[in-house]
Amino acid sequence: MKTLLPVFCLAACAALAQTSSSGQQTPPALPPGSAVPQTPTTRTPVSKRAGPGVETPARGRLAGSPSRTPAVPAVKDLKFPPLRPIAIPKVEIVTLADGMKVFLLEDHELPVVNGAARVRTGNLFDPADKVGLATMTGMVMRTGGTRTKTGDQLDTELEDIAARVESDIGETSGSVSFSALKENTDEVLGIFHDVLTSPEFRQDKIDLARNQLRSAIARRNDSPGGISQREFYDIVYGKDTPYGWDMQYATVDRIARADLQQFYTRYFFPSNIMLAVWGDFDSAQMKDKLEKLFADWKVQQPPVPAFPKVTQKPEGATYLAVKKDVAQTFFAIGQLGGEFRSKDYPALEIMADILGGGFQSRLFQQIRTKMGDAYDISANWAANYDHPGVFEISGSTKSISTVETVQATLLEVNRIRTSEVTEDELKTAKDSALNSLVFAYDTRAKTLGRMLNYDYFGYPQNFIQEYQKALSEVTREDVLRVAKQYLDPNRFTVIAVGNPDNFAESLDKLGRPVMPIDLTIPEPKREAAAGSAAGADLGRRLLVRAQQAAGGTAKLLAVKDYDAHLNFQLAAGAGGLNVKEDERWMAPTYFRQDSEVPSGRISAYTDGKDGWINTPQGSGPLAGAQLRQVQSDLFRVYFRLMLSDHIEGRSVVAVDDNTVEIAGEDGETVHVSFDKSTGLPAKVSYQNAQIAGPPVDVEDTYEEFREVDGIKIPVKLTISQGGRKFADVTVDEARINPGLKLPDLQKQP
Repeated sequence: MKTLLPVFCLAACAALAQTSSSGQQTPPALPPGSAVPQTPTTRTPVSKRAGPGVETPARGRLAGSPSRTPAVPAVKDLKFPPLRPIAIPKVEIVTLADGMKVFLLEDHELPVVNGAARVRTGNLFDPADKVGLATMTGMVMRTGGTRTKTGDQLDTELEDIAARVESDIGETSGSVSFSALKENTDEVLGIFHDVLTSPEFRQDKIDLARNQLRSAIARRNDSPGGISQREFYDIVYGKDTPYGWDMQYATVDRIARADLQQFYTRYFFPSNIMLAVWGDFDSAQMKDKLEKLFADWKVQQPPVPAFPKVTQKPEGATYLAVKKDVAQTFFAIGQLGGEFRSKDYPALEIMADILGGGFQSRLFQQIRTKMGDAYDISANWAANYDHPGVFEISGSTKSISTVETVQATLLEVNRIRTSEVTEDELKTAKDSALNSLVFAYDTRAKTLGRMLNYDYFGYPQNFIQEYQKALSEVTREDVLRVAKQYLDPNRFTVIAVGNPDNFAESLDKLGRPVMPIDLTIPEPKREAAAGSAAGADLGRRLLVRAQQAAGGTAKLLAVKDYDAHLNFQLAAGAGGLNVKEDERWMAPTYFRQDSEVPSGRISAYTDGKDGWINTPQGSGPLAGAQLRQVQSDLFRVYFRLMLSDHIEGRSVVAVDDNTVEIAGEDGETVHVSFDKSTGLPAKVSYQNAQIAGPPVDVEDTYEEFREVDGIKIPVKLTISQGGRKFADVTVDEARINPGLKLPDLQKQP
């Protein structure tokens, strides 16, 4: 038999199917082990509280005494004590015998223990043709379980003790973290160890992660603000660099289990890991536990190379992404920025804050308040630890005022480059920046997180004290100097996302070339795996083994026609229908299916290239999504799939030690995973065309086989679509070589 979603499922498929790599790091504040922040932040001035000397009403007064209104000083007259220097708690730093560097910070305030392994890796190491590999590896490390337990089993075990173990890979770091009540520390450490040292990357969780990433790709143009941010970073860093790459259907679909295993093996080894543990424990005892826990992990790899350098220097240009369904324009304006370690970073941060850091900033006052056109606007000098960040002004405005808002923004940039800021502006920005440090170090965990960041990126441990001191010393002259030196409006990238039909003036008026942004998402299409000689040889051996398990290659080759009666029970989410279907196939490429649905009978026929379809609404030629689906069904007819190494134009390549990819000349691809004990097919995954929307990922799981005329065929299977159960299928009757006649298949109802 074949595995299929019949034509009647097209509408349901469409309904069910409706379900960036560049980023920035914020200055010094991260929980230990968390990935470096992936989106820029804008600082809002911290509100002040009344300090000493503020008179408050008495709790009571003598009877008959006159009522008094207490004198309240003006805000500008309030006096505050100077901020204390930032205190760093004692952190014990040790290196285990296997080379893993460990940071231990005792904190007995709560009976909990937390930890995070920081791994030198990131999506900047993705291959160009498999963008998304690092992200998927980080997702499936935990969900895919370990060698001894599935991810679902780990979920249950951790939920029962109110603990967690998570994994993630971002732009320039990966992490595996844990959190546990003190009494469960040893149990959770064991799970953490297994996830870190022996992830299994089970195929079902890889498929689920792939579906989630593909869903994110499908929705990436839903938010106009998200478009402006994504395109700004991609263009500023360069779309042909790892900093500007975006995941595509094709790059995600190319990723196989072996790729995840290889990526993990390359980057996850003890000497490439920094482990932070903080909470209610004794440091000496914790060190001994960790030493014993990781004593068996002896993996070694060559040192990890440096992350790619940022070399892009874009020329000034305006880019327009047309989105007709929005009533306002979302914009991003700016250029490459710098690193935290720059001596001018404190002054640049103050400059950006004065320009657009809060309600008192120039951009807010001049554009949001006075013009009244911009809905929001902010500026940020978003530095990174190890490569240039960006200087970005972003916001949204009325469509009619798009050009006027951009012009006013550029005017404010030029103003801050040509004249000194006022003393009040400087004081407000410095107070805001300095006060924010209080919240950056208000817990011991945050402090440890910063120390881990500094060590990871090679910063001195006293960086934050030097940063605090430098902030306090920024002058008006410094702000003017760095604005002149670092900001170059002539090289600004300007991104506008909106409906140009509603602009009062053309973007050409900005005096820059206007470049279109193509928001088209390349059509998802599985591509054949790269066929190395070894992969092709293993793929052929796996398929031959399956042929022998099914009854032998000779018996399969002797099958010339086949018919079957099937019962489809759709899941509740797919409509809950029960559908009867007859399917008939004649070698080599004649195929017909007749389905009984509540609305009537649907019949479809193809000779492999063309065909017809008949429904209660009428008849017509097979075309579009319907033709592609029936051709895909024909490609996956069980006997043809099993004999793919005998069909001209098909390739069979192993993608791992138990899965083959079968590809045709027209681009159709199918992944077949085999049962290790029997050698028979266990799962078939592919993409199915839909009438509306992109193709959806489908997986058929074979539950039971039955022997018919000496050949084992699947008679019970479960179909999952987009990661959700779609239908249970039962073969009620099947015949091999019943002597079908072509005119019977071709005859229309």
